[in-house]
Amino acid sequence: MQNPKMTSCGLGLSEKVFSLAANERQCETKACPHTGLVKTRSRNKTDAKVLKPANKKTTKMKNIVVVGAGTMGNGIAHVFAMTGYETTLVDISEEALERALKTIDKNLDRMLKKEKITPEDKAATLQRIHTSTSLQEATAQADFAVEAATERLDLKLKIFEDLDQYAPQGVILASNTSSISITKIASATRRPERVIGMHFMNPVPVMKLVEVIRAYGTTDEVTETVMELAKKLGKTPVEVNDYPGFVANRILMPMINEAIYTLHEGVAGAEEIDTVMKLGMAHPMGPLQLADFIGLDVCLSILRVMYEGFGNPKYAPCPLLVNMVTAGKLGRKSGEGFYSYE
Repeated sequence: MQNPKMTSCGLGLSEKVFSLAANERQCETKACPHTGLVKTRSRNKTDAKVLKPANKKTTKMKNIVVVGAGTMGNGIAHVFAMTGYETTLVDISEEALERALKTIDKNLDRMLKKEKITPEDKAATLQRIHTSTSLQEATAQADFAVEAATERLDLKLKIFEDLDQYAPQGVILASNTSSISITKIASATRRPERVIGMHFMNPVPVMKLVEVIRAYGTTDEVTETVMELAKKLGKTPVEVNDYPGFVANRILMPMINEAIYTLHEGVAGAEEIDTVMKLGMAHPMGPLQLADFIGLDVCLSILRVMYEGFGNPKYAPCPLLVNMVTAGKLGRKSGEGFYSYE
């Protein structure tokens, strides 16, 4: 977001002040080129920007619920808690919740070592994070809920059906889905106008981007609230419309898929492919290494969503990717993908 330009003080300031007092506002009339109707609007002669007041919806939010304690869920809980929100992380597995807390603790230690936070910041952040295996209990006092469960449509529909039942009326329900239709997810609720996509990037505490995806019925007010909320978290929100893969994965996944095809067809090895993209295209990480980091099962799921959504063969997953996922070689999280992780 660009900062408003500052005008330096100097000679001629008094002239500007008297000019402003004499003629503070002026009317601007324009004829619409399509209808011929004349529109009149009043504007400040100096074109000074009026600062918007703080969004009342975000200032009132205190209790956040994050559903799903995996990589994305614990990262989302981390940033909400670090920003000052009381955050409840929900998962059906106690073990998953314990792993999530350990991961958050480790990531906070990393930030502490880099002097990005103080020991007091770490302690306060951890104190704000609560865990629960009961979605009903966790959402009873929620001011905002975000789902970050496995990328499966049936699972997400069930979670949103439950969130709609348990969360107080008027609470916004967000999904961190990376590809599934927000409009479809919203159809499982009785509040589709208050359902929205909030797609964080991995690793959540580090990456600045958040894709904010409007469903077909999402209101302007809900979209504005979520955009402001993302900014409060220190993120840069980008509003996009609801189409398979949105923007990030619609561009990224075909590139990863093509890299897998390049390996599958014997054009080059995994390291060679990644080296070409890192040194030749200035990518910080090669596409095959990135696929391992994302999770090959996640990549496959996203490609299938886009293939089914668009009906275009260019999104068809490479057979090598399908076979690797079937064999349980999911990348970094399973210990082996295109590379071995010990």
